[in-house]
Amino acid sequence: MRKLRQVPEGGALVEVTCRTIQCRLLLLPVPELCAIIVGILARAQRLCPVDICGLVFLSNHFHLLLRVPDAERLSGFMNYVNSNLAREAGRLHRWRAKFWSRRYQAIVVSEEEGAQIGRLKYLLSHGCKEGLVARPEDWPGVHGIHALLTGEPLLGRWFDRTQEYTARSRGERVHPRQFVIPETLTLAPLPCWRHLPLEEIRARVEGLLREIEAEAAVARKGKPPFGVRAILKQHPHSVPVEPKRSPAPSFHAASRVVRDELQRAYARFVAAFREAAARLRAGDRTAEFPLGAFPPAMPFVRSADTRSESAGT
Repeated sequence: MRKLRQVPEGGALVEVTCRTIQCRLLLLPVPELCAIIVGILARAQRLCPVDICGLVFLSNHFHLLLRVPDAERLSGFMNYVNSNLAREAGRLHRWRAKFWSRRYQAIVVSEEEGAQIGRLKYLLSHGCKEGLVARPEDWPGVHGIHALLTGEPLLGRWFDRTQEYTARSRGERVHPRQFVIPETLTLAPLPCWRHLPLEEIRARVEGLLREIEAEAAVARKGKPPFGVRAILKQHPHSVPVEPKRSPAPSFHAASRVVRDELQRAYARFVAAFREAAARLRAGDRTAEFPLGAFPPAMPFVRSADTRSESAGT
């Protein structure tokens, strides 16, 4: 049974993870795909506004740190990202079968500074902690490091396939990049860092990077990293010999007290949802689902504040 989607009322920082089918290297970080990924994220952010506080795309999975107002906004953003990315990466790597192994996984991160910094460090360490590159900055794929250190946006491309299809339908000759639209993606600071000046945030990110580099060097025990050239020589359809996976927690929290509070709040949400679902199955159309829920075949349950904001837009 799938876990119910829930974002605490008022919004939260959420870590999103998604893997390719059979862990195939369908997100191999070639330059063209990197530009496409950034373009898709930027367009999705404009259509379904969320704060992107961190991101990293490995060859067979990705992680995002998103500040979202509710589960509906998260769902809309991720639906746009995953559907377009599957089409564009599949087109680029000539993969026509199912692209993602399952739906994305979203884990709420507590408001604790330690929890948020810990998740950002985890994202920054990718590429380095696996022994693929010596420094996080060396990873050739899409990564938030440069944007976090400089404040500059990430530059990407969006392929307008609708215009391309229309032109082909008219019998026009279409060039591969004829309908490319440049896109820019701007990252936001962690919620716990929003009060800090940019120079302080950049110094803290730099400190995390140097910690990651030192820890990875110790873990490699003198062995050289796999290297960028070897990474890019891999075939995107190949499957890792031993894909590494570990059980995911229900929440990311720095203390047991906060983790238990999040667990209890989620348990209450699930209980209220199950009770309303049982009443709905029994024919009671007045059954009230909890705020932030996706009732079966019914609209998302928004709070009064969210409904008024939607009406205003």
